[in-house]
Amino acid sequence: MRPRQQGFTYLAILFTVALGSIAMGAGAAMWTLESQREKERELLFVGDQLRAAIGRYYESTPGEVKQFPASLEQLLWDSRHAVPQRHLRRLYADPLSGKPDWGLVRTPSGAIMGVYSRSPQRPVKQARFADRHERFAGRAHYSDWQFIYEQGYVRHTPAVFEEPVGLPGS
Repeated sequence: MRPRQQGFTYLAILFTVALGSIAMGAGAAMWTLESQREKERELLFVGDQLRAAIGRYYESTPGEVKQFPASLEQLLWDSRHAVPQRHLRRLYADPLSGKPDWGLVRTPSGAIMGVYSRSPQRPVKQARFADRHERFAGRAHYSDWQFIYEQGYVRHTPAVFEEPVGLPGS
């Protein structure tokens, strides 16, 4: 080798390794972001499944007084009927933690009317939600994404009675 070319191959290999490391770092960041987005999509799906199951449990209550489940396990096997019903095939794990450790939104009586992830992470998705998820826009944590069954739920507030207009004595 000539003295002017000594070390050129070494520098070329060093430069190639540096570029490869930068590319791998960028790829890892992109993979992490895409993985987080996939977990968000799964959270939205699973949360909707649990909300729908809570709604089916509530709406199928025998009698006039509707009831929410006391536990998530009651969604798997509802024995309030002559023929037990299944509102959910299995208890889903929280996609963010991988465990079935959901936070529970409870009624004043302690029954479950909704679920949420306990993850304190900041969501990647901040806008452009479907109508049923529009309240999640701009939330700071996944734990703020609450999947609550509200249709048919009557909050226990005192009734206000007014005197009808036009009756004698008014």
